[in-house]
Amino acid sequence: MRNRDMYSLLLILVLTGVALWVCFAPDDLFLGRDVSTRLGLDLQGGIQVLLQADQEEISRDEMQTAAGVIERRVNALGVGETVVQLSGNNRIIVELPGEDNPEQAIETLRGTGRLEFIDPQGQPLVTGQVVRTEGNPNPTPQQTQSVTNTEIITTEVAGPVYPSITDGADLDTSQVTVGFSQGSGLGQQPAVNFAFTGESATRLAQFTASNVGQPMCIVLDNVVVSCPFIESALVSGSGQITSQSVEDRDSIYNQLKFGALPVALRVETSRTVSATLGQDSVNQSVIAGIVGLLIVALYMLCYYRLPGLLAVIALLLYTLYSFAIYRFIPITLTLPGIAGFILSIGLAVDANVLIFARLKEELRRKRGLEKAIDLGFHEAWPAIRDSSVSTLITSVILFAFGNSFGVSIIKGFALTLGLGILLSLFTAMVITRTLFHLIQSSSMVQNLWFFGIEASEVGAESGAPRPEAV
Repeated sequence: MRNRDMYSLLLILVLTGVALWVCFAPDDLFLGRDVSTRLGLDLQGGIQVLLQADQEEISRDEMQTAAGVIERRVNALGVGETVVQLSGNNRIIVELPGEDNPEQAIETLRGTGRLEFIDPQGQPLVTGQVVRTEGNPNPTPQQTQSVTNTEIITTEVAGPVYPSITDGADLDTSQVTVGFSQGSGLGQQPAVNFAFTGESATRLAQFTASNVGQPMCIVLDNVVVSCPFIESALVSGSGQITSQSVEDRDSIYNQLKFGALPVALRVETSRTVSATLGQDSVNQSVIAGIVGLLIVALYMLCYYRLPGLLAVIALLLYTLYSFAIYRFIPITLTLPGIAGFILSIGLAVDANVLIFARLKEELRRKRGLEKAIDLGFHEAWPAIRDSSVSTLITSVILFAFGNSFGVSIIKGFALTLGLGILLSLFTAMVITRTLFHLIQSSSMVQNLWFFGIEASEVGAESGAPRPEAV
């Protein structure tokens, strides 16, 4: 066996082991990463939220910017196959498949992400209290909404205007990280680290230096997050926000890290969406895929025999690798996404068919097995390359179209199809080829019957053997 084949075989074994680990990892964890299978809104249901801008005149660019911020926050929630798209001039539709904490998700989506430090004038404020600040003295009623199922309760904001020490625009989002508090007493609590720049950092340092022992309140979107007493000056403009739970911490982190909304949004409607297809459709899709794979395998075995067997092994590894990639990235599976995956299996077979057809032609010309294998792969490669590139171009166009217009169904189909094409190239040109080189020296496989060629066919091909024939 050539060194290249040994390295290829080692790579195949390593990839297979990793893929098996990802697909059958205990508790759906791979090296601490969640690799559970994720299903889209059409298969498992979720929530749908309609957000409306809280001001009458707003530009299209501002709404597109707001949609981008919302999409980054949604991605940070770890929800896949989401829909974030504009509706009309001042609305955004958000669909979250499989979200098990809708209230927390809605609060994360609509919060403007404006962080302020205020001077409570020596009186600590209650956590969760809605206040008026110099940065936003007239918060809109939507900023004080609380959502319970589909009921929205609005509370008017009253009270004094508290002096703002910092401006949310000076928050350095690159310094926003999650962690745990280092204070004593209550032990470690979930926390978000932050840092201000510019004038806000200067004012924060000056205020904390001259008010040691006094309270200073941290306010996010006009809601008091905490009101700690100043222990020392924050000379670097950085600090830490503690929270009562990891969920609250992550919500604060997502709002600060992924940008402030250019416009306040209120929840116009919020509803739970049941699965339109559900587990039965998933099961039927899996059965259809298995049946299709078995029919293809049977055809390959009957017509191509030994090469067909090697192709079936490569296809099984292709299916294993694909599923492992879907779980690891992760890719949320919708019914169109599953269709794209099944279609890519057929395209993977096409590559093997082209190779085996060229292989049989060379064997009929009385080539030696090793030379016929190399020529088969070499001469089939241009056709495989061109067909794969054309399909990849189509996948990219479909993905870009779905991304531009918020059509996640098309995106899911295009993504699984594109990944399938790339993976099928690897399985056809590397795995199948390596398997051929493993068995080509065996005396048993020298019989042309194993390659679907009868004795009467040998030499029947037109044209004389090439000079390089062995």
